[in-house]
Amino acid sequence: MNNPLLEKFDTPFESAPFSKIKIEHYQPAFEQAIKEAKDEIDAIANNLNTPTFANTIEALELSGEKLSRVSSIFFNLNSAETSDEIQKIAQEISPLLSDFGNDVRLNEKLFQRIKTIYDQKDLLELSAEQAYLLEKKYKGFSRNGANLSDENKAKLREIDKELSRISLQFGQNVLAETNNYELHITNEDDLKGLPDYAIEQAKTDAEAKEKDGWIFTLQAPSYIPFLQYAENRSLREELFRASGRKAYQANEYNNEENIKAITKLRFERANLLGYKTHADYVLEERMAKTPDTVINFLNDLLVKAKPFAENEIKEIADLALKTDGIEKIERWDHGYYAEKLKQQKFNLSEEELKPYFQLENVIQGAFDVATKLFGITFKEINTIDKYNDEVTTYEVLDKNGNFLSLLYADFFPRAGKRPGAWMTSFREASNVNGNSIRPHVSIVCNFTKPTKDKPSLLTFQEVTTLFHEFGHALHGMLPNTTYESLSGTNVYWDFVELPSQFYENFCYEPEALALFAKHYETGEVIPQKLVEKVRNASSFMDGYQTVRQISFGLLDMAYHATDPSNITDLQTFEQKAFELTELYPIVPNNMMSTSFSHIFQGGYSSGYYSYKWAEVLDADAFAFFQETGIFNTETAQKYYILLSSGGTKDPMELYENFRGKKPSPDALLKRAGLILN
Repeated sequence: MNNPLLEKFDTPFESAPFSKIKIEHYQPAFEQAIKEAKDEIDAIANNLNTPTFANTIEALELSGEKLSRVSSIFFNLNSAETSDEIQKIAQEISPLLSDFGNDVRLNEKLFQRIKTIYDQKDLLELSAEQAYLLEKKYKGFSRNGANLSDENKAKLREIDKELSRISLQFGQNVLAETNNYELHITNEDDLKGLPDYAIEQAKTDAEAKEKDGWIFTLQAPSYIPFLQYAENRSLREELFRASGRKAYQANEYNNEENIKAITKLRFERANLLGYKTHADYVLEERMAKTPDTVINFLNDLLVKAKPFAENEIKEIADLALKTDGIEKIERWDHGYYAEKLKQQKFNLSEEELKPYFQLENVIQGAFDVATKLFGITFKEINTIDKYNDEVTTYEVLDKNGNFLSLLYADFFPRAGKRPGAWMTSFREASNVNGNSIRPHVSIVCNFTKPTKDKPSLLTFQEVTTLFHEFGHALHGMLPNTTYESLSGTNVYWDFVELPSQFYENFCYEPEALALFAKHYETGEVIPQKLVEKVRNASSFMDGYQTVRQISFGLLDMAYHATDPSNITDLQTFEQKAFELTELYPIVPNNMMSTSFSHIFQGGYSSGYYSYKWAEVLDADAFAFFQETGIFNTETAQKYYILLSSGGTKDPMELYENFRGKKPSPDALLKRAGLILN
């Protein structure tokens, strides 16, 4: 059987030939690619020549190209276009990949060759990037069991295999629970307060299921507007509780035991490798370095933010009491009364804004901002194979017209797509020995779909989400680096959110909004008075949002910066972790942990604090642009160097080279309204 995954991609830009790839191709492709990668590793480890950077470190960097290609295609589709068959293959393949990873990291001959080079690094004439790669490869082995006894190496293999399996199961459970729930409304009175776009989408979703009435789901474009606008309080409560029950119900998708197993295995793994906790292990390779630094950072921010958050909640409670006689405000009331308060304070509503944010215009706006900053351009092309017809593809060119990257954009919810928004890649950049390979990057979101009568009109939150993911995409598309493992977003996890959060800032700037915020019917640029409303409202509820983000970071650290062996009741454990950040009454039989995919399936374990950490960086960085002009070419060029350097230098060194100084939290606190200007 010819297997397109194992052949050279004879396609434009060697892009993935999705239409030729069948389900039955994946398993044999993985097996063959793993075999070839093992042969490449054995050849390096058993090389009789004296270890050198080229025949060991660089050779290791270049090994496993086919396996990397197959893995990126498969696991990206498992997130964006999954099926029962793909999920089954993922469960079967993940242990094999875990075994292979450990076969490499625990290969004693290979490690000895790496160690020989590392021990004489000061005598070698390495470039700065080569020295950084050597450091990364050595740590990749020493931190992952290369110095363990054979007995403990065997234990590590079993732990990693089990972690791989359970983490996948966690994510599959969350997706199933998200897809399995619907709020089916047949009484039109229950739609009171909802904007037209939400009603139209709910009607479309009902028709797709051949049902009368309207269907609301736990997908963000459906869930968020309902909580914001629906006057029917009992239905808001029902939808909120349904979200909080995800993977926390007495059924086959319950994630409680998965969480206990994941945290215990991570703790055991860290201990085996000589670390006190999983957080100690992870943070050694982060800007923060230690759990104490993270916890102190979050708690210091909490002290500043909580009084503002409490005042915001009091304002909401007063409004609820005054307008509707509600004496005890609940969590499902927050979005509804916050929206009313926002309209009252700023005379601003999503309904007023949405006509100016047609999806196609917003993505073009993200492109236009990048063009003004860096001179790069984007051209939609129709010759690239796609994994779904809803995907749009673009050729990205540098200021001289040279090919930079492919960009895939996938914007709407589907049954086979996990919730949320993310950036990923099908191929990363490298340039070893003049063989220039440019990246293939993808942004995946779950935005409001177009209806029969209207195009996709985004909420302002969706606009900032698109800019956020596009900021990640720029990081992935612009590398000027030699080695793949140091390119693009291959940086410390508490640095990786800087480019994404930085790019969100342009959504509030009149000069940037004028590029894309145009009425979908008239073409009128968003009026200046609306821009001012957006800017004035930009820090609305920032105290509450800051405390909420801190609560997630503290929950993450509660699981990973201590011994989790004694956790029995997850809800009690979660409530204790949230104790200092609670602003609303606790909701029984609801839990956040069981659907906290960032830390139990994604790569953010002991790293959720990164969002707030990076906000300090992004606010400080954008303040520099505001000082010099948001499209100042000299400032943009300095920032381009930061982006294109990937992980070739220490992130703080990169940041200081760009900014000329260390980051200050003052810009973030001012932007959030947590200190006076």
